[in-house]
Order: sequence, then C-alpha cells, then structure tokens
Amino acid sequence: MYHPKASQIIAVFFFLYSTVSYHSISATHEYLRAGSSLSVERSDGVIFSMDRRFSAGFYSVGDNAYCFTIWFTKPIKFTPVWMANRDQPVNGRRSTVSLRKDGNLVLTDAGRSIVWTTNTTSTSPVQLRLLNTGNLVLQTSGNIILWQSFDFPTDTLLPQQSLTGKSKLVASQSRTNYSSGFYSFYFDNDNVLRLYYSRLEITSVYWPNPNKAWWQLGRANYNTSKIAMFDLLGHFQSSDDMDFFASDFGIGPIRRLTMDFDGNLRLYSLDERTGNWEISWQAIPGLCTIHGLCGPNSLCAYPPDKVRCSCPPGFKLKDDTDWSQGCEPIFELSCDPLESKFIVIPDIDFYGYDYNITLEATLQECQNMCLELCSCKAFLYKMTGRGICYPKILLRNGYQSSSLGVKMHIKVPRNMTISGGGRLEMTPLNCNPKAVVELGEVHTQKVMNSSLKYLLWFVSVMGCTELISVVIGWWYLYKRNRGASSIEQGYGIVLLEMVTGKRSFESNVVCEGEGWECKTLVTWVREMMSETNGRLGKIEDILDPKIDGAYDVAKMDLLVRVALCCVQEDRDARPTMSQVVHMLLYDESGD
Repeated sequence: MYHPKASQIIAVFFFLYSTVSYHSISATHEYLRAGSSLSVERSDGVIFSMDRRFSAGFYSVGDNAYCFTIWFTKPIKFTPVWMANRDQPVNGRRSTVSLRKDGNLVLTDAGRSIVWTTNTTSTSPVQLRLLNTGNLVLQTSGNIILWQSFDFPTDTLLPQQSLTGKSKLVASQSRTNYSSGFYSFYFDNDNVLRLYYSRLEITSVYWPNPNKAWWQLGRANYNTSKIAMFDLLGHFQSSDDMDFFASDFGIGPIRRLTMDFDGNLRLYSLDERTGNWEISWQAIPGLCTIHGLCGPNSLCAYPPDKVRCSCPPGFKLKDDTDWSQGCEPIFELSCDPLESKFIVIPDIDFYGYDYNITLEATLQECQNMCLELCSCKAFLYKMTGRGICYPKILLRNGYQSSSLGVKMHIKVPRNMTISGGGRLEMTPLNCNPKAVVELGEVHTQKVMNSSLKYLLWFVSVMGCTELISVVIGWWYLYKRNRGASSIEQGYGIVLLEMVTGKRSFESNVVCEGEGWECKTLVTWVREMMSETNGRLGKIEDILDPKIDGAYDVAKMDLLVRVALCCVQEDRDARPTMSQVVHMLLYDESGD
C-alpha cells in the first residue's frame, strides 16, 4: 500500500544525503528557464541532474579560459563528458550562457560575441535540463526536445547514448588540453566503425586492422543505419556487428566510452571506493600500432610498463619538446642509385606509404627498385613463400616489436661509414635524456622485457664471463669507490675496466707522452675516442691487449661510447639504465 508520509520521509532522507555527499557543489539550478542565464563569474552557476551524478556549467580549461561543460560530479578528478566550445574557450569575466525567450540557447564571450548556439526556436516556453543520463536537453513545456547534447558528442559516449553516422568522437589534444585532437571514432563511408588519424596532410585509418577486409574482422558493411550504443550493463553493440562486453559486465558501475588523446578507444568503469576510473575494455592493447603517435621518421617501442618514442640510426630528434614533430635525417640522399646503400634494422616496420608493392620479387630486385626510385626512403622485404617488396616513400607510423620478424632497409648515402652489421657510425651516441620520450603506461599485460633481448645480445658479444664480472665489479666498486654516485656511473666505469683491462681506482691510471702526462681512465678513454672523430681506428689502442682481436670492432666501439655516456660528470646528462638498454638495442641489425 502506498503511504504518502513514508514517501515524504524517504524523499527528505535522500535530499539530505545528496546535500552531504555533494556539499562541494554550490549549485542552485535544477533547470534553466527562458530569459535566464548562467554567468562564468558565479560559482553557483551550475545545473545539476536530479541524482546529482552530473553537473553542467562553466569550467576552467586554462588561464582565463572557460568552456561550457558537462562533467561527472562525484569523482575528485575532473572528468568532462561534453563541451560546447572546446575549441573556442571564453573569457573568465562577463561570459554567459543564456536561454533566450525565443528558444535559443546562446554562449557569449565578454565582448558579447556569440561563440556557440543551439540554433533553436520555439513559440512555447522552454527549459534547459540535465537528465540523470548526462544528457543536457532543451525542451518545450510539452516535453518536445528541441536540442540535446547526446546528439553532439565530443570525446565521450555515455550509456544509452547513440553514436550515429552524423556524429563522431574526437579525442582531446592532450590530458590537459581539451581542444579537438587528431584521433576520431566514427562510421566510415562503408558503414564500418573505425579509428582515424588526421593531422595536416596526413590521414589514415589504423583500427580495425587496415590490412584486413571488414569481413575478415567480423564486421558487416551492409547495414546502412549507422548506429552504435552501449547499455547500462556494459554491452556495446553496433550496426556493423562491432560487439563487446565490459570486463565488469553487469549493473552497478558508472561507465563511459572515451576516445582518448593517445588514440585509443577505452571503456572505463568508476571505482567509487577510490574515485578512480578503471579500464574495462580497450580497442588497442598495443599502443605502438596507433598511427602518428611518435611523429614522422620515429619509432615507437615497448620497454616495460611504458610506451616510448625514439629516432632510428641516422636520424635525430627534430624538437625535443614535441615528439609529434618526429625525427629528421642527418644526411642528404642523392637520386643517383650508385650514391646510396642500405642499413638494415630488424623488427622494425613503418606502416603505410608503400609505392608499387611487388610480389614474387627477390631481395636484390627489391633493393634495386628502391635505389632507382628517387623518392624511396626505405624498403621492407618479406618472405612468406614468395618474396614481397614494400618500397617506402615516407617513414611514418614506425614501431619496434620482436613479433614482427621483418627487417627494414633504410637508404643512406654510400659514403657513410657502416659497420657491425648495419650500425650507423656517423655521429656519437646521443646522451641527451630527452632523446627518448615516454608516452604513457601500457594498460594491458606487459610485453616481454626488452632488456632480456639486450642481455642475450650482450652475452653473445662479451660472453658469460664478462657478464658475471659486471656483477662482481659493481659490488667491488661499491666497496672500494663510494664516489660513484649512481648505478649508471658504476656500470660505465666497470665497462671501461673490462674493455681496457685497466683499473680506475687509482687517480693516475695512464701515463704517456714525452712529459709522462698521467690521466685517469675516464679522461684517457674520452680523449682517445674524441680523436677518432667517428672512426674506429683508436679502438685497438684502447682495448685490453689480452683480447687479441677476438672481438667485433663496431660493437666494442659502441660499448665504449655507452660507457662514456654513463660516466659524465653531470648526473642529469647520464642516461638511465633503460636508456642504456635502448641504445644497445638499436645497434642490433642483420642482413
């Protein structure tokens, strides 16, 4: 039986509960009437949903820059779900959102210029309400919807919100820059949902796998309705047969599907105990397959827990403050085929920008094809029963993975000194810590630690005896020389001792010249290497005579240069151990 008094008590209870739980929101609006407005200067200029799960109002997105925004009220971390003017923020003074009596919702800046509008009209009274679904609705007194935010998503889709052929999710530029970025999720012309990268003159689809047809991916392109949605249980369904479930499938968690700034599409669930958003599904487990992540001529790799960008041999960072600028070559190529050759880098691919893919070609034929094509920058050659040649006219979307099992052949001038199976010897190693940039965490099961691959290579070069010596040397160095201020410096000193056969603990290790000038080990090796000017001639003078020629000159040269990087006096200039591994990894190459 219905008890009015009991229902009133329950209503009062929930009202008191909500005011306690959300006391930080000084909102006074349940809806906005025609003829009223919200001011950017009033802290109480907020509309909230009835359950107070969502708030709508002005939110600061920069210095004196505000956007009219819908966000989740409860999480401590600001999480927007929609913005009206993400690409044109308004001033922090005298900006307003006004619901005019003619039924038009208008956002104006301080100078009263219109920044955004719903372009609606009505002869009936209208109201602006924020529903419990997170949908901001402009409707008449007869509940006729004139406009709703669900029809114009920015980067986020909420439960029961439809993505259609007329809408798309567009990522933000960064974690803190909410303006439109370079990645989008939308229905393509063939009625299939795709992830798309677009920046300046470069555009490409990168998910689902562009190498496969829609039917090979379990998609359908015959349904022209172009509609997708996920429900309150966490089940996503689309007219192209894209179908997935949240890992925490079921009623309970608050969820959102967001096109993230790093180019990945992720479904998040809110852990209300911690206030954190947990990933319950993501489109791409390996971020390095996302196009444009590291810029042109650069490589994306997976060290433990992180995704990092770096330059391949023969290239340097274009702007160490912006990896989207990528890398640039330190050489100039001639169109004369006789003036070029190739360096070979294993487990590297640059996706796309192939010129005249050739089947049943030999390696030599593929090489000649790239040499004779002036615009060819590199080529990839695959043997899958028959040779396939992929000449590359641009080096973009590069990534490194041991699972690729391919070798990239990069064209360089013939007069460059190349040794050690393909390592470029033109310039010393770049010890700038900014030369390797971490992009973010990997949200899936960790890939195999790249240092393991280095260790296998290191053992093949130095042998198990030297590897054990490193461990013993570190311990001995710690006992005898407390002056080593980091493990990287200790590693570098021990490496120099192993290569030269000299001890570094005495202040004067090497005495030579007419005046018997004495130098420390580090000073002596650094001066010897500086005299080489990029050549390998001094290595034999530096190495321990007991090695007696049983070594690879180029790889010994690399070890010495890495060691010198590690023992620099400026602690901030030394590479980290992960960067040391990175330097040595990129020396691996083969025929």
